[in-house]
Amino acid sequence: MTDSPVALVTGGGSGIGAAVARRLLADGHRVAVTGRGEERLRAFAKEVAEPDRLLTITGHAADYARVRAAVDATVAAFGRLDVAVANAGFATHDTVAEGDPAGWTEMVLTNVLGPALLIRASVDALRATRGRIVLVGSVAGFVPTPGNIYGATKWAVTGLAENTRRQVTEWGVGVTLVAPGRVETPFWDSYGSLPPGHLLTAEQLADSVAWAVRQPDGVDVNTVVVRPVGQPN
Repeated sequence: MTDSPVALVTGGGSGIGAAVARRLLADGHRVAVTGRGEERLRAFAKEVAEPDRLLTITGHAADYARVRAAVDATVAAFGRLDVAVANAGFATHDTVAEGDPAGWTEMVLTNVLGPALLIRASVDALRATRGRIVLVGSVAGFVPTPGNIYGATKWAVTGLAENTRRQVTEWGVGVTLVAPGRVETPFWDSYGSLPPGHLLTAEQLADSVAWAVRQPDGVDVNTVVVRPVGQPN
């Protein structure tokens, strides 16, 4: 137990983050998850029923002091850190020409600053284990959508992944960008409805994250784009 790998997942109380946490627990990891909603984290902990291998931490992905505290709490509880998954993020589902700027600041801070803060807070612990950073991006970070500000934040994450890789690879730390297409999660709640066509499940995307994490020593898988069959863009 004390030698099993340790993962920290931001935004891990629901959706993709919760699915990733469940999959890593099933694969033998000890897992810490962060989220803003204490009640949601409690419900998740009750659902997985792994009190010895799960740590839940309330936090804010765009607040460095709280991100740093989450990393420190994870290492204090489990003795190490092998994987940091930057999953926290959301979309305002509006456009640069017609949207409401009131929601953009929080989205940009969470989606762009958040992953950078997690990298900064976790990199020393990951150097010690020659671990892995996983950034959850989006197909929207590769394919422009008219006016889409969320997509612009994910283009930034695409760039952050490669910029980070070029620095940390010399320390033995791997970096993987997992860029999903349409996934059926609470992400769409503020949109009003699910998009048309076939959607991935959060569990299917978690399989991709787990695959990247379990690559053998010396292998660095850098970019994984995962679309549901039938998504054209």
